[in-house]
Amino acid sequence: MNDENDKSASQPKTSRDERLKSALRENLKRRKLQARERAAGGDPSPNDDGSLNEGATGEAGN
Repeated sequence: MNDENDKSASQPKTSRDERLKSALRENLKRRKLQARERAAGGDPSPNDDGSLNEGATGEAGN
């Protein structure tokens, strides 16, 4: 009797595991693509304006 319950309980878990594996695989592909684009010199981020000494007021440091 326990064997029947174990089989029915493992099926949804397997389905869930497969969905999670698929989602993780897609996430990894997306992150690798983003990393390649960044390494290739894609669009700079909004904070990447080249000023290293910018203060809290947005003015260049002296």
